[in-house]
Amino acid sequence: MRKRTVRNGLRLILAALLLIVLASFYHVGIADLFSLSDTAEMRLYRLGIFWAAAFGGYGVVLAAFGLVLPGDSRDVQVRILPMFFMVLATVALFFYLLASSFNEPPRPERLQPGDTITI
Repeated sequence: MRKRTVRNGLRLILAALLLIVLASFYHVGIADLFSLSDTAEMRLYRLGIFWAAAFGGYGVVLAAFGLVLPGDSRDVQVRILPMFFMVLATVALFFYLLASSFNEPPRPERLQPGDTITI
């Protein structure tokens, strides 16, 4: 097993999971921070999911090849377990955010240009 290759694959999987969390749960906040329009917000969401799928797919392939290929003498001191625990913690964070998103009240819709507010 090539531990460096597996660790690099796990790093890519971690990056993909973080992109999924940002794109899924925080795309509105990011769009508000950069003052993006609704179409730009949707583009941000789609690009986030696309790049998360690309990073995750490449990370899985890289980790699988690292498990299959024979080891090297330089890989003795490489530790994979901390990166594996970080991936598990990110998966747990995703499911926590998913479960807590069901309990939130729906957000009020944004006002469009020309809409009036009755007080």
